[in-house]
Amino acid sequence: MTSVSRLAALALLALITFATLSPIELRPHLGDANIERALAYVLLGLALALGFPSRVTQTVLFVCAVAGVLEFLQLFDPGRHARVVDGLLKAAAGVAGIVLGRFVIRLASRAAERR
Repeated sequence: MTSVSRLAALALLALITFATLSPIELRPHLGDANIERALAYVLLGLALALGFPSRVTQTVLFVCAVAGVLEFLQLFDPGRHARVVDGLLKAAAGVAGIVLGRFVIRLASRAAERR
């Protein structure tokens, strides 16, 4: 299961990087931009938490660093805008995904203990 989660995290990271740094007209639009950002990072955090269950601190630091670095890199793209509030939303959503992943792991381990 961890291998699938790690592969999913890598794919999500690639998609997030593309959506963040590509020209705005190439970015997929599913709805409100803030909801899209949050959902992408929640899924990334969840995949990282499930893929690296014993590395909680590292996954939190990684998802926050990714959010910050990708937001910073938008400064160099004339068609994009970098905003601190967007980076904070992304980081918070990623951490929320990690918390959700830890909750799923805890529920799964309790269910396995009952068997």
